[in-house]
Amino acid sequence: MDTARPSPPSLGTALRYWFKLGFISFGGPAGQIAIMHQELVEKRRWISERRFLHALNYCMLLPGPEATQLAIYIAWLMHGVRGAVVAGVLFFLPAFLLLSLLAGIYLTWGSVPLVQGVFHGIKPAVVAIVLYAAWRIGSKTLNNAVLWSLAGLAFVAMFFFGVGFPWIVLAAALAGVAGGRLAPHLFRGGDGHGASNARYGPALIDDDTPSPAHAAFSWNRLALTTAACFGIGAATLFAVSGEDTLRVMGAFFTQAAFLTIGGAYAVLPYVYQGAVEHHGWLTGPQMMDGLALGETTPGPLIMVVTWVGYLGGVTKAVFDAPAAAGLAGAAVATFFTFLPSFWFILAGGPFVEATRDELKFTAPLTAITAAVVGVILNLAAFFAWHTFWPQGTPAAPFAGPFDGFAVVVAIASFVALWKARIDVIKVIGACALLGLAYALFFA
Repeated sequence: MDTARPSPPSLGTALRYWFKLGFISFGGPAGQIAIMHQELVEKRRWISERRFLHALNYCMLLPGPEATQLAIYIAWLMHGVRGAVVAGVLFFLPAFLLLSLLAGIYLTWGSVPLVQGVFHGIKPAVVAIVLYAAWRIGSKTLNNAVLWSLAGLAFVAMFFFGVGFPWIVLAAALAGVAGGRLAPHLFRGGDGHGASNARYGPALIDDDTPSPAHAAFSWNRLALTTAACFGIGAATLFAVSGEDTLRVMGAFFTQAAFLTIGGAYAVLPYVYQGAVEHHGWLTGPQMMDGLALGETTPGPLIMVVTWVGYLGGVTKAVFDAPAAAGLAGAAVATFFTFLPSFWFILAGGPFVEATRDELKFTAPLTAITAAVVGVILNLAAFFAWHTFWPQGTPAAPFAGPFDGFAVVVAIASFVALWKARIDVIKVIGACALLGLAYALFFA
């Protein structure tokens, strides 16, 4: 074990790392956090494990993509606001460019039979992926009958009565407040990540390293940070206010950013309700196709908003040129989804550094996490309905032929994820090939 403390990296060195991370950050939040732990804690030793987990615990409590916010937090500790902006932007920039390109290709050639065949195989894989996400989160968080009941009530409220996601979050939070007082032992939360006793040698930001001057809390700094983030958002919203669709997108995705408690899967129903049912920016099948592509590209899964924004911009013809319209919609959706993440870290980070003790989930957050399981299960049921009965409508949900091929692929995908622990990207790739083969030989 190396006993020498590493030298502080320059901003350029850190920039090259964050740029690389943006291209290799596959595997969802767990995979992205594991990649950062291996590189920043074990190999480069830019931050100690305890400080890494301390930052991660805070990010887990926040709305938004926790892996992205963790990168912003660590970069902010090392290089201040400049480092935070560089790390945050580079974390999602590759996915933004790739999903925008794929959206353009999709709209141009998506009706080609062979392309449709590929998506015919991918869509049931998405059903399995979302269902597996519900099982994975539920198995870790639903440890008593009360939390199971909250998950079940959330599913019933959304699936059978169409209750909106924000109301479910609010109701769950209120239940958590009451439960935390009446039965606190049922609403205890953990940090979700077990701290390791492994030591990798002295770190640049070690357990006993004082916080840098720029991380010290002050009310003036908090006010300036809040004013700057609010001002940037307001100025951008004003700049696009001449085009009604872009203005509505900016407001909508800002709201979505503050509701992503529980990860991207939790907020997808809200995005679906607004983007598909209310605003008509894209269709349900197009949303599923975007989610499938989002699973196979680097960056956080919430980057599906780039896909939604691109298709919405083209659908509403915000500009005459489809590519310009799509890129405008994608840029607005992405910008307003991630701007709050920078505010959460730059404004809240000094509080976290000032406490330097272990953060815990609150009772309301525990209740919200339980409800999120039901919300994700609702999303899986909705996708299954659209996949197994592709011609079904709300008035006639089981109209048209039943797609037995899709059912078989969905079951096989779930088994591959659950039992065989096969990587998501490999599952989607195999299902895409199955869909292509089906289109060539059976369609």
